[in-house]
Amino acid sequence: MNILVCVKQVPDTTEIRIDPVTNTLIRAGVPSIVNPFDGYALEMAVRLKEAAGGNVSVISMGPEQAKNALKACMAVGADAAYLVSDRAFGGSDTLATSYILSCAIKKIEKDKGDPFDIIFCGKQAIDGDTGQVGPSLAEHLGYPRVTYVTDARWKEDHLEVKREADNGFDRLRCPETVLLTVSKTPYEPRYANIKSKMAANRAQISIITAADMEIDLKRAGLKGSPTKVKRTFTPVHNKQGIKIQEKSQERAVKRLIQLMTEAKLV
Repeated sequence: MNILVCVKQVPDTTEIRIDPVTNTLIRAGVPSIVNPFDGYALEMAVRLKEAAGGNVSVISMGPEQAKNALKACMAVGADAAYLVSDRAFGGSDTLATSYILSCAIKKIEKDKGDPFDIIFCGKQAIDGDTGQVGPSLAEHLGYPRVTYVTDARWKEDHLEVKREADNGFDRLRCPETVLLTVSKTPYEPRYANIKSKMAANRAQISIITAADMEIDLKRAGLKGSPTKVKRTFTPVHNKQGIKIQEKSQERAVKRLIQLMTEAKLV
C-alpha cells in the first residue's frame, strides 16, 4: 500500500503578524509546528501501514524551514519526505496550493512508477481554517474523497473509514484510490523517541521546485491566486453577557424576548 500524507508547518503562536504589502503571514522568527490535524492524519496513515503493510510518504509546501516539520513526521513513522519549495509559489492561496501539490504528486508518482493508493490530509490548517486544500487536491488529481474522517481500517480486501456526520457517524467502504481529510481521532499521535529523532535528522528530504515538474506558473503564487486578503483585524470581544436561568424553556424564551425587546434588537 502506497500512502501519502500532506502536512503543513503552521505558526505555534496566537500572535500572528501580517505583511502590510502582501497581506500574507510573516513566518520569520515565529516558532512552528506540524498542523495538528495533519498530525492525526499521519498517525492514521502509520497505523494503516502497520496493519496492512506498505509505506508512508509525507509532502509539504513551504520554505526551507518546513524541513523541520517533515523530519518530525519521519520521526514518528513516515518513510520518505518531499518538500515543494520555490519562490514562485510564495503567497499561494488554497486553490493555487492544491494545484501546485497536485503537480508535485504527479511528478513523484511518475518518478517512482507507483501511484499513491491513499492520500491523507488534515481537514484544515489552524492558521487558515479554510478546509479547502484537501478537497481541491482531490479534484485536481481526479481522486474520490471522503471528508471528516476519524478512523480508517483495512478490512481484508478493502479500506473502511468512519466519518463525522450531522447525526453521528457514517461507515464507508472506500475505492482502491481515495483522498481522506482527517478530523480529530479517538487516539493521539505517537511521540518520537531519541533513536527515531536521530534517524529523522539524518534522513534526506527531496526538494521539488517549479523547474522539476510540469506546472503552469500562471496558476501559482500571488498572481495565480484568485482570492486576496484585503484587510486583517483583531475581533473585538464583548465580555458583557446575561445568563438566563428559568425553570422551563417557555419562561426562558419569554425572558430572552423581553431582554432583546428592551435592547431594541427585535
